[in-house]
Amino acid sequence: MSEFVFLYTTFPGEAAAARVARELVEAGLVACANIIPGMRSIYRYGDGVEEGQEVVVIFKLPAKAAEAAAGRLRALHPYETPVVAFLHVAPDAATAAWLREATG
Repeated sequence: MSEFVFLYTTFPGEAAAARVARELVEAGLVACANIIPGMRSIYRYGDGVEEGQEVVVIFKLPAKAAEAAAGRLRALHPYETPVVAFLHVAPDAATAAWLREATG
């Protein structure tokens, strides 16, 4: 297992994404949040297929903070069941040092 993860999730709009991202960064749970608007999603929901615009957010954090960050994300997220996916990453030495410093 790697020392760092990216936490991938989606939001219904930029305002909600920015609000939650700021809270997680200010709490020191994540070092950074990349907010990527304009994603088109097609997904199964209930008995049908839905389509809509979403905003992707990629949070950068130490793996040891993953469950705490995910718990806070779920508590703040406007979706009933938000996507929470962890991607294990291997950053270069400078990025790893920054991630450690930014999250204490």
